[in-house]
Amino acid sequence: MVFTIYQILRTARVRQWLKNLSLFAAPVFAGRLFIGKTLDLSLYAFVAFCLISSGVYFINDIIDAPSDSQHPIKKNRPIASGKLSKKLALIIAVLFVVSSMYIALNYVGTYFTWVVVTYLLIQLGYSAYFRSVIILDSLVVASGFVLRVFAGGFASETSVSSWLALTTIGISLLLAFGKRRSEKTILAKFNQDGETKTRKTLNQYPDSLLDSMISMSAAYTIITYSLFTFQISPEGKNTVFSGVLPSVLKSPKWMMLTIPLVIYGVARYLYVIYEKKEGESPARVLLSDRALLSAVTLWGIMVMLFIYIFPYLG
Repeated sequence: MVFTIYQILRTARVRQWLKNLSLFAAPVFAGRLFIGKTLDLSLYAFVAFCLISSGVYFINDIIDAPSDSQHPIKKNRPIASGKLSKKLALIIAVLFVVSSMYIALNYVGTYFTWVVVTYLLIQLGYSAYFRSVIILDSLVVASGFVLRVFAGGFASETSVSSWLALTTIGISLLLAFGKRRSEKTILAKFNQDGETKTRKTLNQYPDSLLDSMISMSAAYTIITYSLFTFQISPEGKNTVFSGVLPSVLKSPKWMMLTIPLVIYGVARYLYVIYEKKEGESPARVLLSDRALLSAVTLWGIMVMLFIYIFPYLG
């Protein structure tokens, strides 16, 4: 029983739930997280997306079991290795999907529910077709992150800033193409002819194309985030710093102080891809790379300080 539960949790990819924290982006940056029922609605939305994303992982692993069994790493997945039966996995997938829809419709809202349905359809389309089309496969993967941000906006009834949307697109593309680059590196490392057996799309990706897309996405992310921080930095209403700062900094754009951390985070992620030969799973990279985890944690603390504390000091 314990063994089966462990295999279920592995297939559910609990670590990947970190991606769903992006549902809090819209209310956090809008300064509305602790206003009214925003936090409660966001938490319900988070749970709903954790369930639907895990349900999709079960479905994908059932479909991919034959090809995963030929992969040097994915062959150890519970369904591909036979440690978890396809019948039980399908039952759990249906249970997760139905539970997600129930929570979305009864505890969050109609618009959010439509986003969840859209996410499910896109992921099923990815498994059935899009994953076999070069470039489009990465764009579909990236769309999942964008949908999460808008889902968080619908759930909390918070407007999604245009610059937040653009920044999310940049980060999503960086992670998606970085994932493809790492997958190619892993197959090359094991010196297998597994590219043809596992995913033919990887054969079609030239390294130069992936490198160019990764570089472009990294630069795009930094630029859009910089403009985003300038836009959302709250106006200083306190007098704590007015007596210390020079006149040219009477209304500082505090959020812009987080830009160096984002530049470092992006550069560190590129280091992980190219030097550490990792990056197939962004969530695993975040939790295993101490430098990147420290940068993200410090960034989160600074965001909360600048948006929810600094404007109300004094």
